[in-house]
Amino acid sequence: MLSILIPAYNYNVVPLVLELQKQGLECNINFEILVFDDGSKLFLDENQKINSLENCRFSKNISNLGRGKNINFLAESAQFEWLLIMDCDTFPTQNNFIQNYISKISEGAKAFFGGIKYKKEQPNRDQMLRWIYGHARESLSIEKRKTNPNGNALTSNLLIQKNVFLSNPFSQSITKYGYEDLVFLSELKKKGVIVQHIDNPTYHLGLETSRQFLDKTKIALENLKSIVENNPSAISESKILKIYNLLNTFYLASFISYLFQKTERKMEDNLLSPKPSLLLFDLYKLGYFCSLKN
Repeated sequence: MLSILIPAYNYNVVPLVLELQKQGLECNINFEILVFDDGSKLFLDENQKINSLENCRFSKNISNLGRGKNINFLAESAQFEWLLIMDCDTFPTQNNFIQNYISKISEGAKAFFGGIKYKKEQPNRDQMLRWIYGHARESLSIEKRKTNPNGNALTSNLLIQKNVFLSNPFSQSITKYGYEDLVFLSELKKKGVIVQHIDNPTYHLGLETSRQFLDKTKIALENLKSIVENNPSAISESKILKIYNLLNTFYLASFISYLFQKTERKMEDNLLSPKPSLLLFDLYKLGYFCSLKN
C-alpha cells in the first residue's frame, strides 16, 4: 500500500516517524517508513531508535549523496506501490494526514501534493527571512497552487505512484542543493503527469538563519546555472530564468549584474534584518544570477 520515504540530514526524525507510524497503524494498512540519512554528523544515535519501531527502518550513508540521489535510493528500496516523500523537518498539521492521502489514491491521479504551512508564531530575529519567504511563497492556498500544478508543488509532501517515480527519478547529474524539485516536477509535466493538489499540509519546522538561507540561495542559483548549461530544456517553470532570458534579449543582463555588484552589501543589510523585504530578495536573486551568467 504505502511506503513513506524520509531523506534525513542532521535532524532528529524520531518525533515525525512516531506520528506517521501512529497514523499508519490507525489506518490499518500495509505500510513502511524508510529513513535514509545522508552523511550526517548529528542525531545519529537518536535516529537509530527508529529501527526498534514496527514497520520502520533507519539506515545511513557514510558520504553525502545529495537529496535527489537519496530519494532515488529510498524509492528503489520501497516495497509498496505508493510513495509518500516527506522532508525530515516537516510534521503533519492533522491527525488524519495519512488517511487523507489514502482516500485520494482511488481517484485516478498519479501524484498528489498536500501543501506546506509555517507556524504563525514569529521565529528568532535571525530567522525572519526564511519564515517570511515561506509564508509568502510556499504556504500557498489550494486555489493558488492549482493555477500551476507542477510549478507550485514540492517534494517535501508528495504522494506519487512508485512506477511513475521510478520511470522519472531525480536527475543523477544534480549533486548540489537547489532546483532539483523543479527539474523533477517539470519532467513529470512533460510526461503528462500533472500533480493533483489537495488540502493536506505539513508544517515546515526547520528554519535556517537568514544568513544560511542567503548562502543556500546562492548555491541554488549556481546550481540552476549549471543545470541550464547542461540541459537548456530541463526547467520550464523557473521565474528567475524567464526574467533573465527576457533581460538578456534586450541586452540588460550585464547592467543588472553591474548594479548587483554595487548594491549587494546594502541589500544584504536589509535581508539579514528583522524586517526583510521580499521584493528586495527577488532583486537580489535576479542580480546574483545575472552576475553568474555574465
